[in-house]
Amino acid sequence: MTRIAPFKAVRPVRDKVHLVATRPYYSYKKNVLKAKLEDNPFTFLRIINPEFNSEKRTKPNSKERFELVKEKYAEFIEEGILIQDKEAHLYIYRQTKNGHAFTGVVAGASVEEYDQDKIKKHEATLTSREAMFTEYLDIIGYNAEPVLLSYPHNATIEELLNTYTKARPEYEFTTTDRITHEIWVLGQNESEKIQKAFEQLDAVYIADGHHRSASSAGLKHKRRKANEYHFPNEDYFLAFFIDEERLKILEFNRMVTSLNGLTETEFLKALENSFDIEPLTGLQKPASEHSMTMCLSGKWYIMKCKPEIIDSEHPVNCLDAEILTQRVLTPILGIQDLKSDERIEFVSGAESLESIEEKILKGKFAVAFVLYPITMEQVKRVADHQMIMPPKSTWVEPKLRSGLTIYNINE
Repeated sequence: MTRIAPFKAVRPVRDKVHLVATRPYYSYKKNVLKAKLEDNPFTFLRIINPEFNSEKRTKPNSKERFELVKEKYAEFIEEGILIQDKEAHLYIYRQTKNGHAFTGVVAGASVEEYDQDKIKKHEATLTSREAMFTEYLDIIGYNAEPVLLSYPHNATIEELLNTYTKARPEYEFTTTDRITHEIWVLGQNESEKIQKAFEQLDAVYIADGHHRSASSAGLKHKRRKANEYHFPNEDYFLAFFIDEERLKILEFNRMVTSLNGLTETEFLKALENSFDIEPLTGLQKPASEHSMTMCLSGKWYIMKCKPEIIDSEHPVNCLDAEILTQRVLTPILGIQDLKSDERIEFVSGAESLESIEEKILKGKFAVAFVLYPITMEQVKRVADHQMIMPPKSTWVEPKLRSGLTIYNINE
């Protein structure tokens, strides 16, 4: 059984929604971020960056900085840029990119079910980041970016979504990256039907947002431990529920700055212990699982895993990202910690092979490994066994916008 909760969203007024909604600030290049902050007084980035055009300077991730975020958020409400729905609703959100529609439900996800592992995880959270986000939520009092949760295909939910999206949406706008965004505000009867349909699901899976969900659970536990006043909304956190068949999972590729003192010939020879290596005539992505393509000094190769190195019985060890780590990155290139070693960089599958090759030819990196995308079934297998995926294993779409449906925790 999966419980989802309607809530009174704080959201932009209709004529400014396209100006308010934003990608996460860290996804913008510095010059683009600066231009957006300068040119758009309504962007949610102004809330996240409250010191823009201000004499105040506080330490990043400090209580003082979080208080300024809270103050800026209050200004947006006072100015009528953001308003709150008077009644609790479920919301349907659809993002259309390159002809592919990502349609799902925006609702509250249960902290209790997160604690009971009915909301399944496949990624380890960093204690320091989790604590920082928990303090952030405690001070600002809202979720602005939904956690992305996937669920197994359900015909009833699919039929309801198809029916309700035939009506005109409350919001419909296209951003400069040519992605179209639509939101429907559901009535009580419609919301109840979707809630009942979700009760048929045994579990859902975190596709993106492990730290955000962990910090929301952490906030509830922190306040209970301190015997603080209990706001009912603390029992849930903002989430976007989407059919796993609608998700798009791309690979995360690896680029390394040096060959750890080896010549190219020595490096290729070392790879032959675990892989069958063949040269390619040009840029190419791997065509199947357990094969990778490699760019070395501008030359492309295919690396096919030898059967004896594939542990198909183990949910994690059979993944190409883990095989690459255990057979190449650690023993040959000397990379012991993928999270902290500065010699390795992770590049999403959304970036072109031409861009990867260009970085190699310019000498920024010595070698790049292009992986075959992990499937949702592989992600679920890891989560069901309560194991952890290798770092940066998946680039999941859709990438959600902040500031469209804000969840008020202190309510």
